Amino acid sequence: MNRRPDITVVVPSYNEAESLPELAAWIDRVVTRENLSCELIFVDDGSSDDSWEVIERLKEKYPYIKAIGFMRNYGKSAALYCGFAEAHGEVVFTMDADLQDSPDEIPAMRRMILEEGYDMVSGWKKHRFDPIGKRWPSKFFNFTARLVSGIKLHDFNCGLKAYRLKVIKSIEVYGEMHRYMPILAKYAGFTNIGEKVVEHHPRKFGHSKFGMERMIKGYLDLITVTFMSHFGRSPMYFFGTLGTLMFLFGGITAVWIIAAKLYKQAHCLPLRAVTDQPLFYLALLAVVLGVMLFLAGFLGELINRGSSDRNKYLIDKTLK
Repeated sequence: MNRRPDITVVVPSYNEAESLPELAAWIDRVVTRENLSCELIFVDDGSSDDSWEVIERLKEKYPYIKAIGFMRNYGKSAALYCGFAEAHGEVVFTMDADLQDSPDEIPAMRRMILEEGYDMVSGWKKHRFDPIGKRWPSKFFNFTARLVSGIKLHDFNCGLKAYRLKVIKSIEVYGEMHRYMPILAKYAGFTNIGEKVVEHHPRKFGHSKFGMERMIKGYLDLITVTFMSHFGRSPMYFFGTLGTLMFLFGGITAVWIIAAKLYKQAHCLPLRAVTDQPLFYLALLAVVLGVMLFLAGFLGELINRGSSDRNKYLIDKTLK
């Protein structure tokens, strides 16, 4: 029976062939110095450079390397999802492949998990080398994420994170949700989430793969992950409740308008035709929207119950 590795390091990579040898050597120095058994999983996210050939050569030098290669670029969340599926280490780390995350942080973050009892530890790049055009939007984004989630972290999107194995096996990462791993962990029941100031290195090779459009996607994803965390398993709770309230409001308003007309008619009071009152049409609209929202919740429940596997990625090659 194979012994569980002390750590697993999952590294999503997209066109980072130049940095992979240095990153692998850096991780190897750390685990050798700390006498840790390691499982290093590279996920080649459909790179167009020679990343896979580099990983194959690294496998010969470092036998504990595993690798997954996608047919095309699916994104970081997909890479993490597949990397987590292959992870077996007692503590699982994620870091970017661009050498901006320091493997020297691994021992301290591992101790925070094992000795201080954290379920997850997120890195905080307190002193960053990014241009101001990225730092200030990032600060505002993190402020909003803290406000919505109630999790007191300074850097939700830091690629360097550590998890207990059961955490990454209990959460689903899809779409662009890698930015919100702490929120996903919290709503899965893992509330002991810590933070550690980590060293941030300037990019050594290539260029960033993320543009300013990630800020727009980030806020849309924040809305999505908040909704999915509360109502993803039971969409009827949201749509059904909202639909019922609108239906009741519209129905009661329409009945009140008709009843008021009948009362005035019976007592020979001045009255307006029901169809001449704008409120009547607003009531009908509320009834129709209420029915549509209720049906949306019902269809969501049917789709949710019939969905067997939302994460399907075409893996072209693997190394084990």
